[in-house]
Amino acid sequence: MKLLVVDVGNTSTAVGLWSDGRVAHVAHCDGGFDGACVEAAALTGRHLVEGLAYLSVVPKMDGPWKRFASEKSLPFLTISSRLFPTVSAGRRVRRKGAGVSSQPLALDYPKPETIGADRLADAAAAVDRYGAPVVVCDFGTAFTAAAVTADCVWRGGVIAPGFPLMRDYLYERTAKLPRMKLGGRCPKIGRSTEEAMRFGAWVGYRGMVREIVTTLSRNFKTEFKLVATGGFAKWVLRDIGLPFTIDPTLTLHGAGLLGKLALEG
Repeated sequence: MKLLVVDVGNTSTAVGLWSDGRVAHVAHCDGGFDGACVEAAALTGRHLVEGLAYLSVVPKMDGPWKRFASEKSLPFLTISSRLFPTVSAGRRVRRKGAGVSSQPLALDYPKPETIGADRLADAAAAVDRYGAPVVVCDFGTAFTAAAVTADCVWRGGVIAPGFPLMRDYLYERTAKLPRMKLGGRCPKIGRSTEEAMRFGAWVGYRGMVREIVTTLSRNFKTEFKLVATGGFAKWVLRDIGLPFTIDPTLTLHGAGLLGKLALEG
């Protein structure tokens, strides 16, 4: 099975081809539709795809992508909590097929319909690729984390400002501080305004990540596998001293897994 997978974020859109558990031909495009639409059209022109697996944190982009799917005669497969069993329902449906874990992810959450599609995709993909228990972190415009226990049950998550928000807030809410550039190494101490901001943001942000992971392990009395994705993961986690596996295609893989599940009904 081949699916077009689309992940619409706050600052960029990722498009790729999911084929029986593998993600290929990934393109990251600024904005929500125009450039990504060109990439998506090219993939549908070169490959016989059976549907468009879609997740988004930007609701206004849903309409254009639905029209795109309709024009290409593709089922529009939205990712939602309805694809998962819940703990309260007492159901465990064993999923079959290439690339899909034989033990499903179940949700233990008061209002599962409020969980973002990107967070569901991240968790499903992390369990499928790395097993459970696992904490999966997404380093995008916002920082998110989800904890899945050894029984493959989503127990809850964390949402915090992402690194870009931290940087932009300092610039937008102060009179003299510049917009800090991303990337590069952290200085030993700030010896200029730019270095002082870089030190505070980088060390402070890494401290937040370390404290979140440590607290989750303590709260659940579990040594979680640690999986990360998102555009800032590699930079933030460099030499952090935590055993993170960085997986750049994790969210798109999750979209493909859940899109396949939706298509099969």
